[in-house]
Formats: sequence, structure tokens, C-alpha cells
Amino acid sequence: MEETSREPPVPARSASLGRRIVGEHQLVFVGGLHRSGTSLLASTLARHPAASGLSGTDAKEDEGQHLQDVLPPARAYGGAGRFALDPRAHLTETSPLATAVNAERLIASWAPYWDLDRWVLVEKSPPTIVRTRLLQALVPSARFVLVVRHPVVSALSTRKWRRGVPFGRLLENWFAAHEILLADLPHLTSAQVVKYEHLVADPVGVLTRVGAGLGLSGPIPADAVRADRSSAYEQEWRARSASRVPWRAAAYRRTVARHESHARRFGYSMTDLAVAEPFPAHVQEEERR
Repeated sequence: MEETSREPPVPARSASLGRRIVGEHQLVFVGGLHRSGTSLLASTLARHPAASGLSGTDAKEDEGQHLQDVLPPARAYGGAGRFALDPRAHLTETSPLATAVNAERLIASWAPYWDLDRWVLVEKSPPTIVRTRLLQALVPSARFVLVVRHPVVSALSTRKWRRGVPFGRLLENWFAAHEILLADLPHLTSAQVVKYEHLVADPVGVLTRVGAGLGLSGPIPADAVRADRSSAYEQEWRARSASRVPWRAAAYRRTVARHESHARRFGYSMTDLAVAEPFPAHVQEEERR
């Protein structure tokens, strides 16, 4: 189901600004579920001398979704850990929102927070993972970088600040979001999928490939990328697997049995969190063109 919206008139200056930015800059949309590494990757890309991310926004994680009124934010569909389960969250080029007026309004709303002296402009919002096709319809020249992190680690991390969302629902949200991404990727002109595990294991190599796909020359600083941020969640999952408490052990076995084959589809394993095979569908951290 697509979201509908009435479009208020756009001031001429805003419309002109939006068109000018799209014509003179390369827009890069970074997406991925909450707690998947989108903030890390977006802020790292923005450290390149030719790039700028949204800054000085006073919005959570400087996310573009909170700085505009064109596209519904994740909270409109249940927020972190839930939004991909709402069919309305999946927005494509068939949406009534896919208009030139909306494109101009959207870009103009972000303009004050970019350094427009930089060529590459980076915007990051988790819901991008389920609305890449709409964003491409709004900005046909846009490029996408989608970050994917192990479903168990992503769910455990999200649960820290979404206590009201059951762990099983967090996993279902992960699989729903990535099934949408998998189906939408063939419709995109320029998209890269980055496994979080690959990024932290080889930040220089992964960032070099991402930068080349975005047309950035020279290195992207990689010193902010740390390899130990999943350790606590990996330890927690191992503890669950070895639990001597009957109901905990049974819950672990049910979760693994329910999701293992689905996790394998995306290059992961529910029993071995070290497994991180390339993402499927011909996008294995390479740019689709």
C-alpha cells in the first residue's frame, strides 16, 4: 500500500534550490536498519574532502527523515524494529509522492545542513532501505549505499532501546526489510550493498570500493571504524545457546529453527555469527549499473 500526500505550494526559491542542487551535486542515500552501521558509514563517507553529510541539525543521528515533511518517518510505521512490517512503508516509483514538486521540497529541506561547496552530498535514514525506488524516482541521478548487519546482532542491539518490541518481532522486521531490499535492487541504477561485518574487518578495502562506486577520488578516512562493536551481542547469543535454563534453551532452539534457512539466504547463520557471506542478487558490494 502506498502513502498518499497532499502537496502544499512550494516557494519558488526552494524549488529552484532543489533543482540546482540535484543538477550540480551527486546525491548519495545511505540506508539500512537501525543499529546496522548506517551512522558509521554515512559519517565516514562525509569525511572525504569532496563530500558533505547533514550536520548541525539537532536531529537524532542527523537523519534526513527528521528534517523534512515530504516522506513519512519510520515512526509513522511503528519506528525502529517495526517499520518494515507495515506494508505502507514500502514506497516505490508508483507512489503518489513521486512528483517533481516533492523532489524539490525534499532536497531544499536538507540544503541548509549540507556544505554545498562539496560535490557529493550524503543523506542517511534507516527507512531508505524500503523506499529506494521512490527516492530514485525523486532523484534519478541518486546513488545508494545500503548497510546490512547480522540479523541477530541488529535485533539484540535494537532491543536495548526498544524494550517494548519482542526479540522475535525485531528479527521478523529484519527479514521483511531485507526481502524488500532484495526485490528492489534490480530496479536501481546505482546501488552498493555493504555488509557491516566486511566493513569492520577491512575498512580500507571496503571504503575504497564504495568510494570508487560513488566517484570519489582519494582515500576515505577509515580510522573511526572499529571491529569490536558486535562483541557483546555475540557473547550474549553464545550464552543463550549454552544456557542450562530449559525455557531459555528451548527459545534459542526455536529461534534458530525458524530463521536459519532465511538467514542463509542473506549470507548469515543463526548459530555462527562469524558467518557473513556476500549479499545475494548480483550486488555483492559492487555497484549496479
